[in-house]
Amino acid sequence: MRTPLQAVQEHYAASAAGDLAGMLAPLSSKVRWIEMAGFPYAGTYIGPAAVQHHVFERITAEWADYRVVPEHYVSAGAEVVAFGTYSGTYRASGKAMAARFVHHWTFDAGLVVRFEQYADTHLVAAALT
Repeated sequence: MRTPLQAVQEHYAASAAGDLAGMLAPLSSKVRWIEMAGFPYAGTYIGPAAVQHHVFERITAEWADYRVVPEHYVSAGAEVVAFGTYSGTYRASGKAMAARFVHHWTFDAGLVVRFEQYADTHLVAAALT
């Protein structure tokens, strides 16, 4: 069985490859996915379908060359924290951004049951206008 760290690394690899099914694969059917207040997709979404619709599909539609690049991980038991950088160009404004993030992943029985995002929302919001 893969470790939580391996599952998170596989999620980011799937993201880099544009593999939506691979991105959703580690999520529990009842995952609680939290996007930070102030972020364009802020909210709490329950289940992979909600995450796909409210986060991943919107990012794909609204951003060009959107990247989520993890640079460092901290892993302990069922918890994984990833530190990295978002980048991309917002299609409607044509403005590019690069903003730091921290993602906190929580696992149970090998699946993600909770995800919480922390990000520099000011830099992301600046690209929207």
